[in-house]
Amino acid sequence: MSKVTISVPATTANLGVGFDCLGAALTMANEFQFVLANTDTKLKINAFGKEATKVGTGESNLVYRSFVYLYKQIEQTPPNIEISIKLGVPLSRGLGSSATAIIGGLLGANSLAGNPLSRDEIMNMAIAIEGHPDNVVPALLGNCLLSVLDRDTWQISSIPWHQEIIPVVAIPDFILSTAQARSVLPTEYSRSDAIFNISRMGLLLRALATNNGDWLKTALDDRLHQPYRQKLITGYSQLRQAAISAGAYGMVISGAGPTLLALTNSAQVNRVVKSMTEAWSDLGIEAEVRSLALDPVGAKIW
Repeated sequence: MSKVTISVPATTANLGVGFDCLGAALTMANEFQFVLANTDTKLKINAFGKEATKVGTGESNLVYRSFVYLYKQIEQTPPNIEISIKLGVPLSRGLGSSATAIIGGLLGANSLAGNPLSRDEIMNMAIAIEGHPDNVVPALLGNCLLSVLDRDTWQISSIPWHQEIIPVVAIPDFILSTAQARSVLPTEYSRSDAIFNISRMGLLLRALATNNGDWLKTALDDRLHQPYRQKLITGYSQLRQAAISAGAYGMVISGAGPTLLALTNSAQVNRVVKSMTEAWSDLGIEAEVRSLALDPVGAKIW
């Protein structure tokens, strides 16, 4: 094989209370094509899409670093490679763009090397590179997944998601780095905050499975990360009020932000999209607000 193409979906992590362990794959994606180079050029990276100029084209590119990482793990020399990146997931917006790069690079390398590694091995490598599982696991496997570390083994549980629950993403035109979003978090939490989140995590899992709106309204609250990150996102309070007033069950920060995720139903989805769009427009912030669905497949290879 001299060429392979990988499509990797966007993800929304945390869903409020599932900090660093819960994530869902969404129906937007980045596409990566890897072609073995016939020249002496070690690396060539081409990027296409709205934010293509922001993509690094050197060896520090995360797709390439992940590509090289796998070859090192299997003790082989990485081949000279040309990588084409077709952007469909906004960068640094809390929708798992880095997870798509990691999964894309690992799967591209594995395919060109003759598929020596299993999906579980690739998943473990992706978590090691990213540092936490909430984005990379659903990006690889699809659907909504809970990742739990049991000593040295990751236990991955599929979380049922009722088809009537529709995710709406509100993506502003400003960025927020994961490092900045993590820097505002406390190092310790009270027992009451821990109990608050534990109870709502259990309720969230049941609410997603059963489409219980009352449970969702309660379960999307959080005390571990969102109260500290809200101040980093201009318009957070206004967007939350707009979403709920239009019929959303609730709104959370997608990943580290600044994208905001509302959960609603088919009867209210158009109102929620319109209301959130208008709320950011009233603040003078350009944004894209759209309804999506869960991606049930995850990364695809051809």
